[in-house]
Amino acid sequence: MSVDTAPKKKPAFWPTAVLLVGAAYSLFPVYWLVAASTKGAGELFTTSTLVPSFTGGFFENLGELLRFNDGAFLVWSGNSILFSVGGSVMATAVAAAAGYALAKFDFRGKQVAFTFLLIGVLIPGVVLAIPQYLLLSKIGIAGSYWSVLLPFAISPFSIYLARIYAGAVVPTELLEAGRIDGASEWRLFRSIALPAMVPGLITIFLLQFVAIWNNFLLPFIMLSKQETFPLTVGFYAMMNQGSDQLNVYNLVIIGCLLAIIPLILLFLFLQRYWKLDLVSGSLKG
Repeated sequence: MSVDTAPKKKPAFWPTAVLLVGAAYSLFPVYWLVAASTKGAGELFTTSTLVPSFTGGFFENLGELLRFNDGAFLVWSGNSILFSVGGSVMATAVAAAAGYALAKFDFRGKQVAFTFLLIGVLIPGVVLAIPQYLLLSKIGIAGSYWSVLLPFAISPFSIYLARIYAGAVVPTELLEAGRIDGASEWRLFRSIALPAMVPGLITIFLLQFVAIWNNFLLPFIMLSKQETFPLTVGFYAMMNQGSDQLNVYNLVIIGCLLAIIPLILLFLFLQRYWKLDLVSGSLKG
């Protein structure tokens, strides 16, 4: 009977400590939101915001938020969901098709197109906001929902990720076999490429959803009517409208707390589909 005499590895202290500090740093703003949202009108600047209040301030703030401007918060929430879901779906569909084409087709100008794609990844979105507004204003859709959805539909970074992922997981040999059997390119894309690309596309969808949900500048420039505002611009308008009222800060804080709930639910729902194969695929590409 052999006895394992190999020394057991002890858990590394410093990496664990660094991870714990990083987790605390990331979660502290969420805790602050929870604690501050329980403060009633006038309590936010008179008591410690790190200690939750148990005087019923949370439900008072929630009721005031829902009644603000005849339910404007619910309208803004619906707009944020529309922009985030619609923009993410369109961006994911464009990225899937464009990334697959760049990875699996050889055509004239392919390298040039990929170079311009990389340039697009490096250009900050803030630089394009004003030109996009001028362009969409020229064709007469500035101020509409489409003026926010269309710019989000094309994401160079998402196309780049889809291209890397498709090149790693979609088997070229299987595509060639399908072409020999007479399958159309659409059927090859739908039946072979898309199922293999699902984990990467879920990742792209999540990244786009979070980016659109938190985006402020583009809808702020494009939209002028409050009934079309998303939450980010709505909270800004709320702060400007009631900057002389102390309780408006309580409403914005509890609104921000409610605004992160859809992101948490989305990650919990899609986490079983969200794999790290995208990272391994980028190493293989």
